[in-house]
This record gives sequence, C-alpha cells and structure tokens, in this order.
Amino acid sequence: MVFSASSLNRRQALACCLALAGTAACGCAATAERPAPGAVPRQSRQVFADELRRSLRAAGGSRRPVVAVLAHNAGTEITDFLVPHAVLARSGVARVQAVALRRGPVALLPALRVEVPCGLDDFDRQHPQGADCVVVPAMQVDDDPALLDWVRRQSAQGAAIVGVCSGARVLGRAGLLDGRGFTGHWADRRTLQARHPTARHVPGQRYLADRGVVTTTGVSASVPVSLALVEALGGTAAAQALAQQVGAASFGPEHPSEAFGLSARRVAVYLANQARGWAGGRMAVGIGDGADDIGLALAMDAWSRTHRLAGLTVQAVAGRPVEPPLRLASGLRVLLPPRPEGTPWPALPLYADARPAQVLDAALCDIGRRYGAGTRDWVALEMEHHPLDGVGGCAEPGAGS
Repeated sequence: MVFSASSLNRRQALACCLALAGTAACGCAATAERPAPGAVPRQSRQVFADELRRSLRAAGGSRRPVVAVLAHNAGTEITDFLVPHAVLARSGVARVQAVALRRGPVALLPALRVEVPCGLDDFDRQHPQGADCVVVPAMQVDDDPALLDWVRRQSAQGAAIVGVCSGARVLGRAGLLDGRGFTGHWADRRTLQARHPTARHVPGQRYLADRGVVTTTGVSASVPVSLALVEALGGTAAAQALAQQVGAASFGPEHPSEAFGLSARRVAVYLANQARGWAGGRMAVGIGDGADDIGLALAMDAWSRTHRLAGLTVQAVAGRPVEPPLRLASGLRVLLPPRPEGTPWPALPLYADARPAQVLDAALCDIGRRYGAGTRDWVALEMEHHPLDGVGGCAEPGAGS
C-alpha cells in the first residue's frame, strides 16, 4: 500500500488553521499565555523526575519497570510512537513493549506499517499486574472505547500515563485530564480546555507530570520527554549518556509556548502548499535492516508536513533480499508495500550523517533550501519545534513558500 501523505498530518494541520482562525484573520501572532489561577506550577527536570518516580514506586515496587508504548492499528503518529519506543528500549532501564489495540499490522502515519505482535489482551495476560508506564501517542481514532477502557484500567492499577503531543486527546477522552494540569500541542489546547473545564493548561512546559499523568507539547517533544522518562526510571547519568549518544543537546522541560500561533502569512503558506501537493509531488523512503527508528520518524514526519507531497511510500534499499523481513533498530518488523510502478520516485533524505535527534534540524534546513523559509516555518510550527536553534548553520533560504 502506498500512503497519501495527508491522513493524520493534514487533519492536524487543519486543526492548526481552525484553532486560531480569528488570530490568523487579523494577521497577529498568538499572545503570550498566563497560567490560570490555581494552575499547577511549572516543573524543572528534577521536579518532573521526582513526581514521576512517586508514581512508579507506587506501581512497581522493586521489580524492573514495564513500559507499554501504545498504538491504534488504524493510524498512530509515527514519531510519537517510534521515538519513545526506541529511546526507552535503547536505554535498558525498563522492559519496553509495543502494544496495539489488536496484534497485527499498525499504520504509523504518514507512511509506515509495522507488525506489533502484542495486543491489549496479550499484554494483560503477560502482565496481570499492569504496566508501570504507558506511552500514548497521537492517534487517528482518539475515542476507541476498548482502548480508552484499557488506558483507564492501567491508570487505576497505578501506571503512569504519558500522552505525547495529541495523545493528550486520548488521555482526555479517558477522563485523565480532569482536575489536572496539562500541556499539549498548541493547536489542541482550546479543544482540551473546552472538553475538560476542570483541567488547567500550564504554559512554558515541554512536558509536565501531575499525579501520574504526563502530557507534552508537539511531536518534537517526543525525544526530550523520552529522555526525561529514562532519567526518572534509571537516573540522571543514564539519561545524559543516552542524550549524548542520540545527539540531544538538552532535554529540559522549558518551552516558549508564546512563540506558537497562526498568522495570515503562515496560513497562506499552508494553503499554497496544499494546492501544490495535490498536483502530485511524491517521495520514496528507502530503508535497510537496522534503520534507526528515531531519525526515520523525524525525517518522514518533517517532509510529510510540508504538504507538498501527494504520495509517500516506504521500500527496502536497492539490492536487499526479500527475506528475512526488514527490521528497524528497535526490532520492530516493517511491512513493505509493493513498489510503485513506473518511474522511480525521488528519495526522501534520511540524513545518515546526523545523529538521530539532530535529524529534524537537518530536515528543516533541507526543506528551507528546497521550498523556502515559509514552508520551513510551517513544518516547525506543526511539530512545535522551537527555536530553529539547530539550524543556525543553514544557508538562509528565500522568503518564498
């Protein structure tokens, strides 16, 4: 199957446009946010780790922690899923298990299918005591009753529940935001506050823990929150060593919420790129055995969010035999679609020379050179990546879209 590059990303982009439509219409940037009265205070890395450790001690006692990284088969955000799964597995501080609504193929949007051999029922049989931590990515279907019930039960059994990006919507549907402080993707905040009036948004936080429930800002928060989870589970030395290994300069919770919002120019760039994308831009992602999950996810996510692609597919690198099945570095098995017929599609760059966490900045540089600063800015906005601090070495593109 060849995926359209639209699915979840275009739905999220439309949400971005609608979220602050009034702001965009007047051409203003979003104004700085202030904490609501009685809001949960901002947290440092140490406070976050201490808060999470309290939940983990209550759930797991002295045994090795069990972390479930959840997916919905019908569509789960690729970075939100692959990054925590890969970072936590690489750390060795916990037993990490990918868990799907049902065992079998999982569509990771925008364009990857993986085999997840553990469903919710399988996990319950293997771990009747429940998980110590459950990571919940953004999902195409955020109100599946079976999945929501499972998340609620895991929380009731003492698991810390971590909603990455729009995974906060799933947590909200499960009733876990009520009465708690939360952060979230900037375009989700009004929706979450309207659905959960007793929840309190805390600005200036890339991730936040409140009584066993963790929320984050956009997709780009997946690396720092994963490293913060490693710190809570395995200590500061383990987290810092892994951060250096993957190329994360820092993983603190500080985040300039006020920098994210719409303007007339940003909306115009998005709409122009949508029109160009419908004209037929296509890319193919060539991956080999042991491909790094983190870099792969960040590169695919960034390029798909240009909205200049009508088609995106994944294929094995040239010359690789059909068997055995292709696996990512984390061990997840990739399900490859048939190769598109006709002229080979241009290759989506994967930036093998960059360390995994630096791939997003490398992709943004490349996107700016190819499509202009306006499109680069839009991708950074959708992924809630700020500042373009890793892109300082880029040749500045023109202002076009």
